[in-house]
Amino acid sequence: MNKPRCVLMIVFIVGILLAGAAPALAASSIVVALDVPPRMMNPHGDDSDAGLQYMANFFDGLLQRNGSEGELAPALATRFERLDLKSWKFYLRKGVKFHNGNPFTADDVKFSFERLSNPEVSEFLNTGKSIAGVDIIDMYTVVIRTKDPIPWFANNMHQIFIMDKESTEARDSGDVMVKPIGTGAYKLKEWVKGSYVRMIANENYWEGAPSIKNVEVRPIKEASTRFAALVSGQVDLISGVPVELYDKLKKNPKLSVVSRPARRSIFLALGNKPDSPMADIRVRKAMYMAINEDEIIKKIMRGHASPAAQVPDPPTIGYNPDIQRLPYDPKMAKQLLAEAGYPKGFSVTLSGPNDRYVQDEKICEAVAKYLAKVGIKAKLDVKPKSIFFPEVAEGKLEFYLIGWFDGTFDMGRTYFKIAHTRDRDMGFGGLNGAAYSDPAIDKLLQATAGVVNPEGRGKVLQVLNKMAMEDKLIWIPLHYQEDLYATQKGKGISFNPRPDRWMVYKEIMK
Repeated sequence: MNKPRCVLMIVFIVGILLAGAAPALAASSIVVALDVPPRMMNPHGDDSDAGLQYMANFFDGLLQRNGSEGELAPALATRFERLDLKSWKFYLRKGVKFHNGNPFTADDVKFSFERLSNPEVSEFLNTGKSIAGVDIIDMYTVVIRTKDPIPWFANNMHQIFIMDKESTEARDSGDVMVKPIGTGAYKLKEWVKGSYVRMIANENYWEGAPSIKNVEVRPIKEASTRFAALVSGQVDLISGVPVELYDKLKKNPKLSVVSRPARRSIFLALGNKPDSPMADIRVRKAMYMAINEDEIIKKIMRGHASPAAQVPDPPTIGYNPDIQRLPYDPKMAKQLLAEAGYPKGFSVTLSGPNDRYVQDEKICEAVAKYLAKVGIKAKLDVKPKSIFFPEVAEGKLEFYLIGWFDGTFDMGRTYFKIAHTRDRDMGFGGLNGAAYSDPAIDKLLQATAGVVNPEGRGKVLQVLNKMAMEDKLIWIPLHYQEDLYATQKGKGISFNPRPDRWMVYKEIMK
């Protein structure tokens, strides 16, 4: 055989081999574009759902929430029991190893929970400060004691991730921030900030090796750019499909859209400082009734939202179906303002993010225009979430747009975090960004802590919810979002969105 023919034959054979290998590679890999990048790889340093969705792939909690229903299930704990109002006993899974080969034991649980109270490494201070102690019964049994009754304690265990005590203590803080060592279904292969996160399957995962062996996550903040990456075939799956491009995507024969009603509510938070206009409930009602939420849903959300009358969503304990929205009535809004002593309105600053929620900046602009029609001059102060959320945490805002869903499915935790009077020592009101304060709300909320029976607790929280939304009007609810995703057809991706919007790749089949 002469040399040219030999070369051609080799190229031909290699081509056949590569062609045969391609499906195997595709079957074990996926490229995903998300709307938010990770801030860090310290699982306790970012309590946002955007950050937790990354950590859920590298780490496990004592419990987990499964798939599309969000049911609480065993994870690093095979079972648990409540010993009394302040004590929880967890029976740990044996034979689990961290990514570095260290065995998982009760020491890691104790270390992880004690770490939560350190403000230098943790944003879970509310949970950390609530813990009285962690008692190791044996290497696979722990009792966690809380200072006060916390009815939703177990419900929160899916997002309190367990770290390896030995390696975390041995490494410097900078290394911990960028190199996750957990027990999760995936190991970090490479993280280039702003570009991509690459993961490889943990073949020794306690739940069984995930079917997708390689995951590349590309954080693409701009919605239209994510859409373009999907259309061009650069990525297999995207989150946050732009509502303005939804119809176009549906018509594309190469793409599939996946949607589900979101748990996240979008609402306006208000302060009530004495002698300020918003301290008067008539003013808050006027602001509520000045906003045409139906028009926001139709024109800005393109129909991909549903009106909200409260902040908790229906699956949350404490959601009250009897609470109704106030009607859109600008005439009545003007009358209420006049009765409150503001016939010519007043000025207020409306803050919000411009890169966190669906159409967030446009919603803020619309709210300002509606308020202007009744005489309220709202100065817009929208900014990147990296600047906005620290201001919320500092409680320095006056009036702002924000979104919320409670990962514990318990309204009590919601109110302690975003409605209770700010109390840094107790960890209350940490996301009460306008420093709203009402002793009656605080007192009733604290009284619910000892109600642990689910049915009785639901009724008590419904009373609190109704009082907050009708008697006090502590927030102006707008709508519940709809979560929109899209995938490439023909890639064999089986994907069911989670209610918490996390992307957990062990649950995706290909």
